Amino acid sequence: MSLLNALPASYRPLLRHTAILAGTGFLLALVLIAYLFGVQDHFFSRLFWAFFVFFWLLAVTFLGVVPFVTWASGSWFGKGWVEAPAKPLRRPRTAAPPTARKNTRTTSRLEQK
Repeated sequence: MSLLNALPASYRPLLRHTAILAGTGFLLALVLIAYLFGVQDHFFSRLFWAFFVFFWLLAVTFLGVVPFVTWASGSWFGKGWVEAPAKPLRRPRTAAPPTARKNTRTTSRLEQK
C-alpha cells in the first residue's frame, strides 16, 4: 500500500502543493549553486542548504502567509472586500455631434519664416 493511499483525502492537495514547492525549491537551488560554484567541492552540502532555504521560504509564503492573508481579509474586512469589484456601469453616449478636427501641419515652423 502506498503512502498516498494511506493518507486521508483531505491531505492529498497539501501533499501535492508541498511536492510542487519542493521540486521548485530543488530546481532553484540546483541552478543557483551550479551557476555560482559549478560542481566543485562541497557541491552537495551547498545544494542541500540552498534547497532548505528555498523550500522554507516558498513553503512559509505559499502555505502560511498567502492563506492567512486570504482568511484575514475575508474575516476582518468582510466578504465584500474580498470579492471582485462590480463592473463599472457604461454611460450612454451623448447625442452631440463629433467635433471637427484640424489637419496636422505639413510644414515645419522653420519653413514658415
